[in-house]
Amino acid sequence: MEKFQFFCKPNTGRKQFTFLNPSSDSFLQEKEQLLSEGFEVEDDYIYAKTESEAVEKFKSNYIYATEEYVASHPESGLFIFLKESLFTLIKVFRKK
Repeated sequence: MEKFQFFCKPNTGRKQFTFLNPSSDSFLQEKEQLLSEGFEVEDDYIYAKTESEAVEKFKSNYIYATEEYVASHPESGLFIFLKESLFTLIKVFRKK
């Protein structure tokens, strides 16, 4: 998993945002530039496999954190697995 840091323009309701990968060689320079343009660091790092997954998690406004906590319990994890499996099956059958 990679981690991403998100930046938002103040008073935009998290609508104007961008993100950086802290492992990038140019991270500190890009971060300084964003901060000088009026962006502010928003929340904590988001861990995701892809950039699009990170954006989805950011837009969910930390609902994913609750889901990860719930999934850490076996009973809840089983429920989430079954729910996601059902949604996947529904998507597959709708395409046919």
